[in-house]
Amino acid sequence: MSKDLTEVTEAELQTNIKALWLKAQSAYEMKNFTYAISLCHAVLKESPGFLEARRLARNGAASENLGKKQKKNIFGGSGLSLMKIPSLGKKDPEAAMMALEKELAKLPYDAQANDLLFDCALRLNMLNTAAFALETVRSGSPENTKLLHKLAEHYLARDMPDKAADVYNDICKQDNTDIDAVKGSKDATARASMKKQKWEEAQSFRDVMKSGDDASELESANRAAMTSDQMQEKLERLSAEYAADNQNLRLVKEIAGLYEQMEDWPNAYSFFNYAYELSSKDVALQNKAAYMKDKSAEFQLSSLKAASEADPENTELREQYDAMLTERTAEQVSEAQARVDRNPTDPQLRYELGLALYNAGNYSDAIPHLQQATRNPHIRTRVLLLLGRTFRAKHMHDLAIKQLSDALADLQAMDGTKKEVLYEKGLIHQDMGDAKAALDSFKQIYEVDYVYRDVAKRVEDSYSE
Repeated sequence: MSKDLTEVTEAELQTNIKALWLKAQSAYEMKNFTYAISLCHAVLKESPGFLEARRLARNGAASENLGKKQKKNIFGGSGLSLMKIPSLGKKDPEAAMMALEKELAKLPYDAQANDLLFDCALRLNMLNTAAFALETVRSGSPENTKLLHKLAEHYLARDMPDKAADVYNDICKQDNTDIDAVKGSKDATARASMKKQKWEEAQSFRDVMKSGDDASELESANRAAMTSDQMQEKLERLSAEYAADNQNLRLVKEIAGLYEQMEDWPNAYSFFNYAYELSSKDVALQNKAAYMKDKSAEFQLSSLKAASEADPENTELREQYDAMLTERTAEQVSEAQARVDRNPTDPQLRYELGLALYNAGNYSDAIPHLQQATRNPHIRTRVLLLLGRTFRAKHMHDLAIKQLSDALADLQAMDGTKKEVLYEKGLIHQDMGDAKAALDSFKQIYEVDYVYRDVAKRVEDSYSE
């Protein structure tokens, strides 16, 4: 797991870095944008958590490229230069962010580059930087509603419903038929209104605080990035408050969110579920609790599986794992079916039910739900991939290839999703005995990602046959 990076203000910059920052601002004011950007990069190399330097670099790039016609190629605006960054981002997200800054200096509004910056920032728990990456797309390419949905979800996860509502409203301006955005706008606006009302009931910030020290503690506790020690310290303080008032919804939600940050899925589920019970049946909390339940079950299953594999002679452990897997699979189908029954027109819920049925081995039952889920453009690629796998499981290989070909038609950049679709397509061609078509799929991955699964072995072995 990558080490978190703290986001800093200008006042927190070291003296030598602050001097560079002042030079960057001066160069920008003098309209020497290229020099300003290079100085911003120097600042970010030493202080990657200083968001204002990224902001100035992006403004400088936008001004520098104003009126210039951007060259496009078959890979999109940013071309081959971005292809190695996703794998770098997994190993060293901080280095990947610096590489992305160089690309964004040429194409500040590039969707792929900003999406990668978002992912890298999240890996480092730089939540404001992550939001800035997608806000850049929002201002420069507002028609990219897929990334705007991602931005809105990011704000909701940070309990910033007012910002999420604004983003959903922008999506509706681009596509008034986007039912997810329409619903998202209504839900986020309602949550923002409730949040504002509860804050106003507290009368003022100082009424809530016992002293200036408490105010400082709150500010520190709410910083985007916390170390594990800071999270543990905050949990101890909140637990003491909870012992005195276990009916406080705000407190229960805060503890639930902290457990989620700590990846303590069982406790996160317990507190989100309790928050749902305390609330007026808040659907958002119900969904969050369900997600935490899934994460908790996945954790327990993976722990049991690891223990079983470490002790292969222990038949009792293996039986426990098999029994729990069967029980959880049946539970997921039942829960997903209940959600669809409550809201049968939601494509996302149809996809979740199709996935649960697929995992349970009920392939024929999964197909109609997945077919309905393709109506949602934001999940269409994932749905087509799962449909392809479902048809493959039923030995309907020609239909499986058709789904994956449709998915590839929607994918431009060679990202993780495209590699996964190509790999699956290669396996199906292999099932059909079409070695040439299978190799073609594997080669497309091999050309850009040598270490992806076993494609190197598959491709290289073909040359020795």
